Amino acid sequence: MFRWLYKALFRLAGWKSVNNVPADLKKAMFAVAPHAIWPDFLVGVGARADIGLKIGYLGKAELFRPPFGWIFKALGGTPVIRSHSTNFVQQVAETFNMHDELIVAIAPEGTRKNVARLKTGFYYMAHTAKVPIVMVGFDYPRKTVFLEKPFYTTGDFEADMQKYFVPFFKSIQGTQKDWVANYEKGEF
Repeated sequence: MFRWLYKALFRLAGWKSVNNVPADLKKAMFAVAPHAIWPDFLVGVGARADIGLKIGYLGKAELFRPPFGWIFKALGGTPVIRSHSTNFVQQVAETFNMHDELIVAIAPEGTRKNVARLKTGFYYMAHTAKVPIVMVGFDYPRKTVFLEKPFYTTGDFEADMQKYFVPFFKSIQGTQKDWVANYEKGEF
């Protein structure tokens, strides 16, 4: 819906995307960071239009309430109830298994605040569903959204953080560095 408009606004605002994602990617979990300010959503919608992939996203349930909730749903959002345990990892994995094509974006920080550690749900959703993770970095100083090549998890969260996440997100200017620094030091 209005992909051309979102793409045009994204580029008019001076943004660009560097996309290393194969065009034939059918399933993946996009891990998007940093999630620091509310305009991240607009940058994400623009980047999605710019690269031309159909990507849904998971967001806190509060976003989907009236009066603006319909906008978030219309833009591909699925609400997540975070107030109680719902075995959401397994539910998302089963959803991936029921579809031939499904790409979902999530902010692994879980909040706009600076965090010491990432939430692990996104990782285990991808691992359980046997779909790759695509790291996506919002580099505000360079007005560039970087999309890294997909990788499959090993099941060893800490090792994958060291091998994939730390080097990638350390290179993204403007990333809230507390969690990057903690993982770099091996503080999980």
